[in-house]
Amino acid sequence: MVASAPLWQRLVVLAPAFIIGAGLVLGVFVLLGRAFVHSVRESGHKRAIIAGLIVLAGAVVVLTYLGVELPRE
Repeated sequence: MVASAPLWQRLVVLAPAFIIGAGLVLGVFVLLGRAFVHSVRESGHKRAIIAGLIVLAGAVVVLTYLGVELPRE
């Protein structure tokens, strides 16, 4: 029945699910981010962790710019 409804009606019906889902995802990212920051603060190798993150981000940017794609199964 919902599939035959106009687009705006489907969006109104699904809006609470989208909002709750986005809130859950955001909550998980906040918790993981806080745990990561706590781990970095207590680590004895803060500069190495930050340097590794920068190198990883740089590698992702360069490989994306070069158009490298991961193999698909």
